[in-house]
Amino acid sequence: MKKITLLFMCIIYASSYSQDIELEMFATGFSSPVNVKHAGDDRLFVVERSGVIKILNADGTTNSTSFLDISGRVTSGGEQGLLAMAFHPNYSANGYFYVNYINSSGDTVISRFTRATADTADDNSELILMTISQPFGNHNGGDMHFGTDGYLYISTGDGGSGNDPGNRAQDLGLLLGKILRIDVDGTSNGNYGIPPDNPFVGNSTALDEIWAYGLRNPWKWSFDRDNGDMWIADVGQSAREEINKVPASSTGGENYGWKCYEGSIIGTFVTGCDAITHTPPVAEYNYGGTPFKCSITGGYRYRGTLQSSLEGFYFFADYCSDQIGIVRETSPDVFQLTFEDQFNGGISAFAEDVNGELFVVGLVSGTISRIIDANLSIDEATIESVKMFPNPSDAVVNFDTTGTSSQINMITFYNILGKTVKTVSEFTNQNISISTKNLPSGIYLVEISGINGNKDTRKLVVN
Repeated sequence: MKKITLLFMCIIYASSYSQDIELEMFATGFSSPVNVKHAGDDRLFVVERSGVIKILNADGTTNSTSFLDISGRVTSGGEQGLLAMAFHPNYSANGYFYVNYINSSGDTVISRFTRATADTADDNSELILMTISQPFGNHNGGDMHFGTDGYLYISTGDGGSGNDPGNRAQDLGLLLGKILRIDVDGTSNGNYGIPPDNPFVGNSTALDEIWAYGLRNPWKWSFDRDNGDMWIADVGQSAREEINKVPASSTGGENYGWKCYEGSIIGTFVTGCDAITHTPPVAEYNYGGTPFKCSITGGYRYRGTLQSSLEGFYFFADYCSDQIGIVRETSPDVFQLTFEDQFNGGISAFAEDVNGELFVVGLVSGTISRIIDANLSIDEATIESVKMFPNPSDAVVNFDTTGTSSQINMITFYNILGKTVKTVSEFTNQNISISTKNLPSGIYLVEISGINGNKDTRKLVVN
């Protein structure tokens, strides 16, 4: 009886945290996209595994000319390729951005390139910061982000094969299976510098670049734009997929355990594991099951404004099952992981735009889709019955509140990246007409707000 009661309570607990989300198609036609970043404006830069970066504009169109094409220098396929990019915090002034790719020798290269024009980079401006020898072709990690401290953080996998045969993730004399932290504006170590407060500076048995270690394949990770916390998704071997959270106050040096630990499970691959200090994950799930799960794709904590019900949720996915999951902080430092919905396309990455709205990247489908709350309406009995027409709109869009009990207070237009482009308020009539002549052609979200705080959001196409 106790087991039945426990199972019943677990079902109620899980269902109480269910979140209905949808993916709204934003753009398609990309070839094996694996990373998407913004440069501080409304554009998204889409990294294709072959070695090409393309610009995706706010209206959902893609520039015909690539921003960067280094396909001739990149070994691509499987877990190899151009894996990530990151823009210098002062990109608007200096035009610097950084890429992580696998070269023709099969090794990891971290390079800086320079912008040539607003929409193109100089393919010949490469400055190589570091090259990391890769013993095998898999487990390259590869994501990169700048922290609020201005330093570049880089994730590396354990060097590949299975069960980390060289125990490289625990070896502080190697850059594999680590989070690295470097000063791209410094030159103390060649073309980059070492932050003086890196945790192993001065340790003769460790490399100065290392910020954290004991990771198997941190394919995707991110910083929380709200508080600076780091969220690392680490792909497991055959037991657990894990998510690690690093508080912004961390001084580095954490050991996430691989290969002594896979998630919170102690491994059987190596002896001496009782001697390490292991930082456990805040969330994890089992490898296998139905649908079959085998590879976590890390995402972001939602900090946008259009989906208020998603505030603070950390989004991730499993590449094999195509399920999107959410980690919620149910109380301080207590986290609950649930799988929410299953989609198609091979989710290789998530993206965060300049406004904090989140997108899903499909490696197989070549699509970029925006995450939305499937239940956008707060008071469906009133606001939902407001009629909006015509849609698509050529010059004007009308709102008819006849027969409804709701009085409209404000109508706000957002472009597809979440930026407010038009706000109209102070209505006196039941029939409202708003000009769309000054809006560029594209897809918009229209938020209708009532005087009682109730809202509804619609999709509008402007021709």
